[in-house]
Amino acid sequence: MHDKLLKKYYFINSFDTNIINKQDKTTTFIYRDYKSSKFDTNKILKLKTFLKKRGNKFLLANDFKMAMKFKLDGVYLPSFYNRFDHLNYSIYSNFIILGSAHNLKEIKIKERQRVQGIFISSLFKKNNNFLGLNKFKLMCNYSKKDIIALGGISKKNIKKLRLLNISGFAGISFFE
Repeated sequence: MHDKLLKKYYFINSFDTNIINKQDKTTTFIYRDYKSSKFDTNKILKLKTFLKKRGNKFLLANDFKMAMKFKLDGVYLPSFYNRFDHLNYSIYSNFIILGSAHNLKEIKIKERQRVQGIFISSLFKKNNNFLGLNKFKLMCNYSKKDIIALGGISKKNIKKLRLLNISGFAGISFFE
C-alpha cells in the first residue's frame, strides 16, 4: 500500500441507492446474488445506468455472457467458478475479469482463466478459509496478478493493509 491509493471493491446483492451514494466514484461495485438461481435483468440494467451516471465501474458475478451482453465493465469469477468457456469469446477493450481464490489450486485456476486480479480470502474474517496476515502474504507470492484483499476488513484493521503488497481490497460490511 505504501501511500498508494488502493482500489475498492464493494459486493452488493441489492439496488440500495442510500448505500451506493455513500461511496465515492473510485469504488467498483460487484453485483452477486447467490440466493437466487437467476439474475433479475431489469435490476442489473437499472444498476448499470445508475452506476454509470455516478462514474462507478460495475461488474457482475458468475455470469460472463450476461456481463458481455449488457456491456458491463466486467465480470467476477468466484472461487467455485472453474469453467474456461469465457476464453472462447472476443472481449471488448477495458473489460475486467476478476476472480477469487482461497488456496494455491484456486489461484492457479484463476490464472488459467486469465483474470486480471485475484481476490484472496479470508484475510481477517475467521472462517473455514481464514488466512491471517502471514499466510495471506505467502499466498500472494504464488501469483503475479494484482492481489485484492478480502474478508473481514474493517475500520479497525484497515491500516494493516499497508503491510501487504496488494492493489486493492473488497468487502461488504466495510462499506455500509
